Amino acid sequence: MPAGAAAQADGARPEERLEKAVRAAEQALIEYEIAVETFRVEVDNFSRLHHQKLGPMYARLDELDARIAEAVAARTGDPEDIRKADEARARVMPMPGVEELFHGWMDDSGLFPEAVAMLTDQPVRPPQRVRPSDEARKLYRELARKAHPDLAQEADERARREEFITRVNAAYARGDEALLRELAEEWAAGPKPVEQGPSAAEELYARLEWLAQRKEMLTLVARELEESAIGAMLRLAPDDPDRLLDEIAEQLLTQVAERENELAGLLAQGHGSSADGTGV
Repeated sequence: MPAGAAAQADGARPEERLEKAVRAAEQALIEYEIAVETFRVEVDNFSRLHHQKLGPMYARLDELDARIAEAVAARTGDPEDIRKADEARARVMPMPGVEELFHGWMDDSGLFPEAVAMLTDQPVRPPQRVRPSDEARKLYRELARKAHPDLAQEADERARREEFITRVNAAYARGDEALLRELAEEWAAGPKPVEQGPSAAEELYARLEWLAQRKEMLTLVARELEESAIGAMLRLAPDDPDRLLDEIAEQLLTQVAERENELAGLLAQGHGSSADGTGV
């Protein structure tokens, strides 16, 4: 059957088929953007919780490494051992970074979400988990599908959606189910989106081109997230990233115990050598 006859057979004009293709592309892009955003939240939360929960253990390991190196240098007096001890001690006492200077309000990448929330009168609560709960994920996905700015054509409606989605993203990043439910009620009670009439073919083609560019940009963002150090760690435990933090903590505790035993042995040897007159 010729192409023209097929078009007549399904009752769709070329513009209508093009419009359907644009709508399908929009929905596919939104789903892709939701996937990228949920992964970005997990990467950010993992990074922050990693620092919060495991930072003290890493600091303890650095301190023990420095003390072990200093004990070895004190025993041997070797210049190379002394140099290693100095380097180990320097790692324990770094120059204060931006985060320390600003008392946890910001780092090199800018204000922390908690600081932004405080300045904008939003609820302040750090994430409790790497991955928000299943209910929070469900609420977030539903809101993102309904209120995504890409679904708006008018500038005012797009601005309204962008402001709303910003609050949705912030609530999801904290895993705040209650706030997400409130936002869902707010959206349901808000102005109904205006039904759009058929668009001109040139507008639809322009829309398809924009969607393609947007997908290309999101693909680059997704690749950067996946190739980051935290992204690589998350791929080790895709089903339960929170459990991965616990496993790393257990490994660090084992390393701390090993270092403490090593240091105790070195100090005991040093005391024994001094007692019999053979030590330094």
